[in-house]
Amino acid sequence: MEKSNIANWVRMGEIGILSISNGKENYLNTPDFLNPDALKKWTSEDNLKGIIITGAGRNFSAGADMKNLKALVEDEIILKKKMNEGKAILDFIEDLNIPVISAINGVCFGGGLEIALASHMRICSPKALFAFPEVNHGIIPGLGGTYRLTQLIKKGTYEILLNGDMMNAEEAKKIGLTDYISESKDSMDLAMEKLENMIKDRSIEVIQSVMKAIKDSKTLDKNEALKSETELFCKLAVNVKPLQ
Repeated sequence: MEKSNIANWVRMGEIGILSISNGKENYLNTPDFLNPDALKKWTSEDNLKGIIITGAGRNFSAGADMKNLKALVEDEIILKKKMNEGKAILDFIEDLNIPVISAINGVCFGGGLEIALASHMRICSPKALFAFPEVNHGIIPGLGGTYRLTQLIKKGTYEILLNGDMMNAEEAKKIGLTDYISESKDSMDLAMEKLENMIKDRSIEVIQSVMKAIKDSKTLDKNEALKSETELFCKLAVNVKPLQ
């Protein structure tokens, strides 16, 4: 196991497990909750085909440690720097060319939810709880949460962000905030199953091409996205193998 700030990294075959580990609530001491150089090193390891982000223990993450945040506010330059570094970490995760799943147990609040939203899929336990409680502290999400939430779900964003209320797993599934609810109290098993099914017997080139085609469909206009898809297809087609 390797560690950077409050994040742990473990390899399980072709899958990497990134765990948030900071006490019972897994608070984020600072917005830049891990070293970006460590993240780049881990995610560039040989034969890595997918990543699961989870929280050590019973909770995913309760978000920012408000005491530490109050101390950071005393220096606006440092605060902005750390916020931008935190956003860069989540942008890096979202832009990875391999699938990233968040396995969510317990609370997933504030900055923790922003981490989950940067993943490509979210799988939660039946008793998981979600919230953006920042308004209750007189602030708003600051690591891309408002943007990613409005991109992901079509209804309810104003209430979620302005009410600051908790929602349970069923409510989160209904609005599309989470993709699946596990049958067991630990979401990791289902996350592993889903990720293994996506990467099993797939070459890294195929996985990366699928990820790029999906990203292009979101960031490019239709013609450019279709052009890119064709180029990816042709590049892979030279090695196509007939089914046995």
